[in-house]
Amino acid sequence: MVGHQMNAVILLICAVYIAAQQTTIDSRYRVDCFPEPNSTSTSCEQRGCIWDQNPSIATAPQCYFPHGTGYEVMSVNDDEIVLTKSVDPSPGNAVNPYGSDISPLTFRKRYYGATLNIRIEPLSGALKRFEPDVELERVSSYSTDSLYVETDTRDIFAFSVRRTSTQTTLFNNALGGGLMFSDKYIQLASYFASENVYGFGENAHHAIKHDLSRYTTWAMLARDEGPNSYGLDTKNLYGVFAFYICVEYDGNAHGVLIVNSNPQEITTGPGPHFIYRTIGGMLDMYFFPGPTPEEVVKQYEVLVGRPTMPAYWALGYQLCRYGYKSLADQEDAIRRTQQAGIPLDAPNFDIDYMNRYMDFTTGSNWQNLGQFVNQLHNEGLHVILIFDPAIDVSSDPFRRARQQDAAFIEWPRTDLVQTEIQNLYDTTMGTKIMLGVVWPDHHAAFPDFSDPQPNTVDWWIDEYRLYYKSVQFDGLWIDMNEPASFGTNEQKPWYFDNPDHPNIVSLKCNVFNASDSEYDYPPFKTQSVYIYGAEAALSTKTVCMLGTTGRGKNRQYDTKNLYGLYEAKATMRALHEVTQKRGVVVSRSMFPTAGRYAGHWLGDNQASWETLVTTIVGVQEFNMFGIPYVGSDICGYSGDTTEELCLRWHQLGAFHPFSRNHNNNNAVPQDPAQWPSVAAATREAYLFRYRYLPYLYSLHFAASKNGGTVVRPVFFEFPKDQKTLDLGMQFMWGSGLMIVPVIEKGAVSVSAYLPSTATWYSLRDADYGANVRSGVMSATTNELIPVLVRGGVIIPRQVPSTTTTASRKNPFELLIAVDPTTNSADGFFYWDDGDGIITDFGTYPYYEFHFTFTSNTQTSKLTITQISKGNIPMPTLDSIDILGLPHVPDLATVTYMGQNVDMSDSSYDASKQLFKIRRQGLMALDKQPYNAELVWSNEGESSSTTTYRPSKLVTFIPIIVLIAVAYATHYFV
Repeated sequence: MVGHQMNAVILLICAVYIAAQQTTIDSRYRVDCFPEPNSTSTSCEQRGCIWDQNPSIATAPQCYFPHGTGYEVMSVNDDEIVLTKSVDPSPGNAVNPYGSDISPLTFRKRYYGATLNIRIEPLSGALKRFEPDVELERVSSYSTDSLYVETDTRDIFAFSVRRTSTQTTLFNNALGGGLMFSDKYIQLASYFASENVYGFGENAHHAIKHDLSRYTTWAMLARDEGPNSYGLDTKNLYGVFAFYICVEYDGNAHGVLIVNSNPQEITTGPGPHFIYRTIGGMLDMYFFPGPTPEEVVKQYEVLVGRPTMPAYWALGYQLCRYGYKSLADQEDAIRRTQQAGIPLDAPNFDIDYMNRYMDFTTGSNWQNLGQFVNQLHNEGLHVILIFDPAIDVSSDPFRRARQQDAAFIEWPRTDLVQTEIQNLYDTTMGTKIMLGVVWPDHHAAFPDFSDPQPNTVDWWIDEYRLYYKSVQFDGLWIDMNEPASFGTNEQKPWYFDNPDHPNIVSLKCNVFNASDSEYDYPPFKTQSVYIYGAEAALSTKTVCMLGTTGRGKNRQYDTKNLYGLYEAKATMRALHEVTQKRGVVVSRSMFPTAGRYAGHWLGDNQASWETLVTTIVGVQEFNMFGIPYVGSDICGYSGDTTEELCLRWHQLGAFHPFSRNHNNNNAVPQDPAQWPSVAAATREAYLFRYRYLPYLYSLHFAASKNGGTVVRPVFFEFPKDQKTLDLGMQFMWGSGLMIVPVIEKGAVSVSAYLPSTATWYSLRDADYGANVRSGVMSATTNELIPVLVRGGVIIPRQVPSTTTTASRKNPFELLIAVDPTTNSADGFFYWDDGDGIITDFGTYPYYEFHFTFTSNTQTSKLTITQISKGNIPMPTLDSIDILGLPHVPDLATVTYMGQNVDMSDSSYDASKQLFKIRRQGLMALDKQPYNAELVWSNEGESSSTTTYRPSKLVTFIPIIVLIAVAYATHYFV
């Protein structure tokens, strides 16, 4: 590790020295001076930059900044440095290619506990810059380590951020073009501390770790853009997260967040380095010292807010499609699923249920929706309805909005209003409300959820309250909230001649002077425009950037990326006020802090094996972003899925927190009962999931209460293991479970890497409790994918039923996986009513238990400590499985709270070191004292151990079959 770090330092010093001494800069360390298309040597040199026709790295910029480009220091105070940009820059100091640099700037640093904040903005009293109105909790965070800042005030200003404990440089902007700051072009470049970089989004990534061997520019502007997983596609999808985690060469980790809501982009390069570009706002950066990846996320969530807690039922299986023809059609899919014995908790209703796709209405083929929802409630199910922000201006909800003076995105002036569509409706004639086209038959207006007055949010809540009288929904799904607008600036949009949509004129962002065009067509348009071609604008697929929000205070140019966040906040409030229950909100467009209010699904994906891969990465990334309630459209949204793909996706999706099958109206039906093999695999996978829901729920509870991830990359737990740093196709539930999905067509086995510093036990029927090591594991379509429990953890379980309502009444279980190095294990368990609104964990009633287990040759002891007491009765704990127990228990000596326990139904298998404790009503957790102990004496160590090596599992399938027969009933014994 030390050698790696020393090499990195030497490489960095050499790079800086060489760049400073020579005209040319090595292809690995360049900052693009012409980040838009079609650079030439002439246009490059006109910017004062360096041209290289044939760089040694094919993706390296041909036109790049000289090393001496940047700001100079005017003055230095304790925590503030004033920077200036000379009107006549010195040789080698290129000019900003997209506008005059603002001068002077201030560089300020501040600490919020362990979190370091650096802000670069115009000097106080100078040009006022937009700052996103997001709820950042600038309070003290905790770390065992700290960060400090070093600045170079000679010649061109540069700064670095270093780790106190190791002196490792985490951030260093000493690159050519490292800092630029004009009105509509801000640039910051820095070296990474290592090549182990994760995050940035939302994009479709094929690997968990960024490929820094090449230059790649990732667009960052929220768009109605489905993921394209066929090869490298750098389009931005629905949300924006300028946040990354870097694991340093010694295994320490840190994180960096840039809070900016303007159109932006990130270029990563082989320095390893990155270039951040934004076309508005300021540089507001937060550095989190970790030093573990999980601690980085917790520190990040101290700032952006800890994630919302989903209702218990929202962790159940969900089923939906866009394209049901009627309520009867959707009911058929629900009943097929139930009849196949597949657990099902939450049917979702897409826009088909609406009257011509208008919010807060019910279509003619769905008139009995309210009654059907009541029937589902009686069966223990719950319902999620979709709503779009685009409000049909001919609808009653829009008329009520106007009566309540709700605000909408508007044109800044009346002379810009598109009167050819504005004057079609009496509700908009004479207004400046900007009208677009979405699903409804008429033009739509877009509520301004950033309204500084309460009118808009109050109207939004009122509409939900009114509709709830007809349909008693339990959760809300908000879509199209980038916001999307079809065919903007196009003469013949895609919906023309579509039999399900009138040929209405689309929104046109026509501009008449430079001050107007600078928002939709700024000097630098970012990759979010260039990737669509010469005719594109920032307003492509959305509303005009010169539109105003905040009742004229702000521009859409500044607030567009915040739209989904603001809607999520308003919608969560509506859900809670109307239903008086927690429920869940699922949003498509997200931004840092949105995890406080909503979960996320990965959007309109494709039915392909490539997409299955990128969803595995996406779920892990959104856990890093502070949004753990996340998943993909199982089987794929667009295109026809296949039987095998749908089967494997259900096996994977059973381990994603948000777990929903969903596809569109042009694809074949894909509810799991369409194929017997898919139904069988789905039933097996979700019965397993439902058994482990108490653990999944506890992980969510811990994340909401204390911060952290639910699904996490393997390197989060083993950051010093080099083999985990690019191990994206396996993932973990918390620290305890490892999941190894099948990602290839036709596969009957998977190759898994299991860190050797931990012990791993199989949880599949065929080899339950076996000690497993890295290698090839059997993974046929008629068995559960490999799921392993880590030695040293205790996991709560529950006997599963086909709804969470029924499951929550069943007996609890404990799974104890012994760490053989210490013969111990520990864990935790949270329990509450599953749907109560949590405003303050300090006053909210819930149960919290901590478990510890120890064993030696004389005695074994399980201690259950009640940390917090709830106010509802709990099922009893009737079953305990102990894996890897090396000591033979004396069953006659088992006591619980000093009382003998009948062990007539319990057993110990010495050959497998598996102890199964079975006793109806063994423990009443809700009635126990602060500490309760289950204790027994041991008769010594078992005479043998059995280790199953995964490579043997594939070779000896007949043996597995015999084992499966012997242990197939272990869940129900």
